Amino acid sequence: MASAWWPCLILALLSGLAASGFPRSPFQLLGKRSLPEGVADGVEVYSTKINSKVTSRFAHNVVTTRAVNRADTAKEVSFDVELPKTAFITNFTLTIDGVTYPGNVKEKEVAKKQYEKAVSQGKTAGLVKASGRKLEKFTVSVNVAAGSKVTFELTYEELLKRHKGKYEMYLKVQPKQLVKHFEIDVDIFEPQGISMLDAEASFITNDLLGSALTKSFSGKKGHVSFKPSLDQQRSCPTCTDSLLNGDFTITYDVNRESPGNVQIVNGYFVHFFAPQGLPVVPKNVAFVIDISGSMAGRKLEQTKEALLRILEDMKEEDYLNFILFSGDVSTWKEHLVQATPENLQEARTFVKSMEDKGMTNINDGLLRGISMLNKAREEHRVPERSTAIVIMLTDGDANVGESRPEKIQENVRNAIGGKFPLYNLGFGNNLNYNFLENMALENHGFARRIYEDSDADLQLQGFYEEVANPLLTGVEMDYPENAILGLTQNTYQHFYDGSEIVVAGRLVGEDVNSFKADVKGHGATNDLTFTEEVDMKEMEKALQERDYIFGNYIERLWAYLTIEQLLEKRKNAHGEEKENLTAQALDLSLKYHFVTPLTSMVVTKPEDNEDERAIADKPGEAPSPFVSAASYQPPQNPYYHVDGDPHFIIQVPEKDDALCFNINEAPGTILRLIQDPVTGLTVNGQIIGDKRGSPDSKTRKTYFGKLGIANAQMDFQVEVTTEKITLWNRAVPSTFSWLDTVTVTQDGLSMMINRKKNMVVSFGDGVTFVVVLHQVWKKHPVHHDFLGFYVVDSHRMSAQTHGLLGQFFQPFDFKVSDIRPGSDPTKPDATLVVKTHQLTVTRGSQKDYRKDANIGTKVVCWFVHNNGEGLIDGVHTDYIVPNLF
Repeated sequence: MASAWWPCLILALLSGLAASGFPRSPFQLLGKRSLPEGVADGVEVYSTKINSKVTSRFAHNVVTTRAVNRADTAKEVSFDVELPKTAFITNFTLTIDGVTYPGNVKEKEVAKKQYEKAVSQGKTAGLVKASGRKLEKFTVSVNVAAGSKVTFELTYEELLKRHKGKYEMYLKVQPKQLVKHFEIDVDIFEPQGISMLDAEASFITNDLLGSALTKSFSGKKGHVSFKPSLDQQRSCPTCTDSLLNGDFTITYDVNRESPGNVQIVNGYFVHFFAPQGLPVVPKNVAFVIDISGSMAGRKLEQTKEALLRILEDMKEEDYLNFILFSGDVSTWKEHLVQATPENLQEARTFVKSMEDKGMTNINDGLLRGISMLNKAREEHRVPERSTAIVIMLTDGDANVGESRPEKIQENVRNAIGGKFPLYNLGFGNNLNYNFLENMALENHGFARRIYEDSDADLQLQGFYEEVANPLLTGVEMDYPENAILGLTQNTYQHFYDGSEIVVAGRLVGEDVNSFKADVKGHGATNDLTFTEEVDMKEMEKALQERDYIFGNYIERLWAYLTIEQLLEKRKNAHGEEKENLTAQALDLSLKYHFVTPLTSMVVTKPEDNEDERAIADKPGEAPSPFVSAASYQPPQNPYYHVDGDPHFIIQVPEKDDALCFNINEAPGTILRLIQDPVTGLTVNGQIIGDKRGSPDSKTRKTYFGKLGIANAQMDFQVEVTTEKITLWNRAVPSTFSWLDTVTVTQDGLSMMINRKKNMVVSFGDGVTFVVVLHQVWKKHPVHHDFLGFYVVDSHRMSAQTHGLLGQFFQPFDFKVSDIRPGSDPTKPDATLVVKTHQLTVTRGSQKDYRKDANIGTKVVCWFVHNNGEGLIDGVHTDYIVPNLF
């Protein structure tokens, strides 16, 4: 998956000399001065406001700064905005003395020429350009005439990436002088609902922050406002300089009642996918570490500290090895070893003993690590359901062995063969970061720069935490065939805990109600298929709040993702392929007004004889098989079930009739429903009562609120409650919600959850169980949600099966006679002869809810009184068990 970056906005409004004498570094202007309040070098910045609207993770940010030149000569004012790789500037306007000049996005060279022409003529001009491959810096420099007022309005957009379980908007604020009106105002709208929201500033104490900061969230909406007064901005009570110099961070997350969420607006869709409750897939990690001479001293010490912390986080089911490269290559062990406590202790000793030496042979180090992972899989040294990862750390360029970057890339690509990701960590600045990034991207990983700072070890550890917990491998996102255009990346090697996969596309046709998304992946213990359907009523309801959001956000999100991914592919493309990718990315950048590495934005005052400057041309713009999750259709075979106040129904096909009985026991009692010693299957159910049950046990309503299904031979257990389904496979849990639509498959087992309806568990060619969810109004004064349990293909269980239901799976005989009026005229009594017992039974009816959990189908049966006495073997208390499994 792509790396996680966060919006980082550095506001630095700097005043200086006229354009001809402007210092090379704007920070040369930033010393403390005894100047009138709010004025620096003759320029007063009297207002700065950051207004952000975040809709479904897509952030639309407007930064507005107003200044006046109080000097008697022209001044150039520089406005710097630092953004992460994933943010795109979309607009910049200048308003000079009340007249607004909009910016135009143009190809980079065209924009630069227009700006230089304006400056050479002494005109006020602004240029916004991407600075370097990482889009880390945007600069606006404006030559402001004496006495003139200028307003900058800069707009940028970004998809917030989920990182360690939350979205983070990171604003680094540096106005460098007191600002009369300073404000950050953020509105967040998430259709899934906001689960947490926080904000904090590193540069202001909590007691001052309290009155300047407000934050709140409810339902789908969240709001953060930071509005410090002039006094709160002062670095000391009598100072005229500002303490607004540091980080302002907003974090939030959304409700995750289901693993994914699909939204459709104006013919575009976005699919967010972040399942929870799944067990971690064991990982096999090759740590490929540079120990060349340039790593000597602090860098190697920080690397050791980070590796020691990482070893603390290794799980026992993981496998690892260390491959060290300098002029040659050495390894800790000959092959991967399991992360047992003994091996980890030995690994710590090895890490502490690492010493720097020699040159830098990146090629051989990487190939040794990759070979080790491949052999471990081929020789079955690692678990079948595990995943491999290569993590390489270096601080320099290859200078021994194969040192050509393009050849190393080719060797690594061929060795990995698309089987697992490569993550490259570049320590410091003395290296070819483009090479590291390109090599990681083409092997489904990413690169990260580790800055030479006091926290370098924490940076390394933080990276590892991002990839430490893979929950799914081989993730495929499938959508309706022939119904999607312009689909963004929809296959991922890994889904990591705390992250999120985002896919977007354009819809063909009008029928959005039938839109479904299937996500398939390999989990730690089984294969899973999640199905998401679009709740158009919920979407329409959300769109009624359009005043709170910007309307075409999904279309812009799609364009943003598409451009981002085209630019990533372009890094490793050549010839005609690179030209095509460049053309597509440029077209979309111009169409949607994005400043990317291919474009720049320019704002120029019109020529004296022109009303306005011409706008640059904006050229035109730029599926997978669909498998629906079939909902359960009950077969017409004989069946047995328990549903309602627990009503047991036994269908006897030879008689074309049914028997039924109740079990009256206290809430909390667990009953054995099925036990088959041959197949190893056991089903138990726990009784729940009404919210206000009668103290008389004969009239008290009870239901099943929890079911435990176990297969001892498969080492499999599933616990079903009215809130969730938890599957244990060899003691490893996976948790699902009744809001999921998901299919879990493994050898001999299939489990399918149909959202808010039922769950179907099938054991190969054997029996199938269906659990029906009954939901009642949450504020109902009496009733709780409850479960129904149905057995299909019971004849596939052994003749030794027993339990309240299981004992009836084999053929048995009964005879009904002497039908006569009962105490209720509508319900005749009769005499039932069964198992040598003669019983009085009453004609009645129960409900079969397999097809419809709300209405049900009427089933006529003979009701056996007194807890089924005479019909069941022994008495009902014989079936009480101490626990669910």
